[in-house]
Amino acid sequence: MKKLSIGQISDYEVKQLKVFKAVVECEGFSAAAAELNISRPTVSNHISSLESRLNMNLCKRGRSGFSLTEEGVIVYEQTKLLLNQMDQFRNIINNLSDSPAGKLSIALSDTFSTDSRCQIPRIIQSFCRKAPNVDLRLEVEHMRDMERKILNDEIDLAFIPYHRKLEGINYIHLFTDTNYLYCGKSHPFYDLEEKDISIEMINSAKLIHAGLQPHEDVYLNLSSMNLAGCSYHYESRIALLLSGEFICFLPEEVAAPYVKTGEFKAIGKEQKKFDLGAAVIYKQSFKPNKAKNLFIRTINDIFSNSSQAPY
Repeated sequence: MKKLSIGQISDYEVKQLKVFKAVVECEGFSAAAAELNISRPTVSNHISSLESRLNMNLCKRGRSGFSLTEEGVIVYEQTKLLLNQMDQFRNIINNLSDSPAGKLSIALSDTFSTDSRCQIPRIIQSFCRKAPNVDLRLEVEHMRDMERKILNDEIDLAFIPYHRKLEGINYIHLFTDTNYLYCGKSHPFYDLEEKDISIEMINSAKLIHAGLQPHEDVYLNLSSMNLAGCSYHYESRIALLLSGEFICFLPEEVAAPYVKTGEFKAIGKEQKKFDLGAAVIYKQSFKPNKAKNLFIRTINDIFSNSSQAPY
């Protein structure tokens, strides 16, 4: 059995562990290099150096693809714990100061960052003027990833289209969208009068859906329809609509520019529609986090007169 003794861990080795974690989560060296914005040889050198330091092979690479060794699985799990503990230590110490400091990670669903109804610029301006020392991180994420990362303490807050309520997560309602069914200009429905498009025709047409577990109103609309494809992001759904091959639901605000130019048309507006709320989510926690609490207060102040949530 190998006799291992690694002694103290330096900042450089912590950096190597972060590279190793990225390689595992990206499932390969090339993808990790792109994620970290460094060259593939640099990634390879970091992993080789880490393996030499630990005196063990962490991963297998070759024609059969990337995989972890038994030791690699253990090192990966311990790396996650170590980096998480370091982040927690940093955040706790930062919260001992008089003003908010440290890192605040926020995720956004696509289109939300530029949707004026979310008031992201106003929220950030107000927050940054009160907390100039906070390192703010904003990224666009998939809904499932945002919920998981909130529950796992990987991000602090997320702006999402509400579709279900999960235990352990708090919700702040922002606004409500009405979602209608749309077709593109080259779709067979486009040139038909509304009265000539029957519910049977709508239900048999190929529909693109978001691929999420829907709440009741959404389910009632989708249950009898021809679910022919899946696309979460609005931009990709718009591209599929423009092909003329599919119909799909979109928030009225998202579809409006395309309706104005004549590229999209709403169909079955009386039979097929549902309301979908937009919300900020965050994990219920007793750990002190001044930056997160200030950001939540900022949102509540700006949306104090928000309409009632449809959920």
